[in-house]
Amino acid sequence: MAEILSADMALERAAALLAAGETVAIPTETVYGLAADATNGEAVARIFETKGRPRFNPLIAHVSDMAMAERIAVLDPLSRKLADAFWPGPLTLVLPLREESGIHPLVTAGLDTVALRMPKGFGAEVVRRLGRPLAAPSANSSGRISSTTAEAVATDLGSRIALIVDGGPTPVGLESTIVKVEDGAVRLLRPGGLSAEEVEKVIGNPMLRGSAGAVVAPGMLASHYAPAARMRLDAAEVWPGEALLAFGPKRVRAAENAVAVANLSEAGDLREAAANLFSHMLRLDRSGATTIAVEPVPKHGLGEAINDRLARAAAPRDKPLAEE
Repeated sequence: MAEILSADMALERAAALLAAGETVAIPTETVYGLAADATNGEAVARIFETKGRPRFNPLIAHVSDMAMAERIAVLDPLSRKLADAFWPGPLTLVLPLREESGIHPLVTAGLDTVALRMPKGFGAEVVRRLGRPLAAPSANSSGRISSTTAEAVATDLGSRIALIVDGGPTPVGLESTIVKVEDGAVRLLRPGGLSAEEVEKVIGNPMLRGSAGAVVAPGMLASHYAPAARMRLDAAEVWPGEALLAFGPKRVRAAENAVAVANLSEAGDLREAAANLFSHMLRLDRSGATTIAVEPVPKHGLGEAINDRLARAAAPRDKPLAEE
């Protein structure tokens, strides 16, 4: 079983394991990540093996500063403007990969682009101590609910990794927002913990949505973030035997019949709902219900990312790619 150390005691141990090519679960401001040296192919392969992750799905490379980012990728002026505004933080930029980047092709899924993010807190500290970028997808079995606590990581992956760094519950609770600059326009590839409105305020224009169909960034599979139970979205009532993922102060019909209830935010606060999403989904999944009914969540602000995760959690499990 994995060793669990608090973040204020784990830096040296985590850096040593990562330098040796091992995987380590680390806290970030978004969700917990399953980290490995992004320049070491065997280490990156351990991420895929541990998660059971499809190898055509690229990973995010995490950096500690702009100098490291510029050694790996080419930042156009608009991407640099976004980095200046939101790094460190929950924004990932898909950028052209430099020839001498050192990033292993498994990280990029063989693409000529790389997804880069600069995290806050322990994530940045361990990258800085290692001196190399870290590939760090969410610390959970592939396609399943992302982990926002060390306990959730231990339950899912604890028998497969050496160390879990406990930084407490993650404050954002959703994966990063992923964007790509194309011909002077910004395309939103995955909504996340930074709202589209915040990005659009900086760039001064609406973002394009979706992609041309290819998986060019993490989190673009149609079925993702899924519990074992089925998800029924925008429910107007609770059916017999269902659990209820609620939102706001008012309940749908027959809510009293739910086998279990978890409210994303009693006050209807989308930031609170985002932080609670994965932990509440996990709690309801453990209730024994075969279906989780989900009350409607507004689609503005962080609601866009919340609804994206809910839609992917509810998608047919045999559907290979997002149709965007």
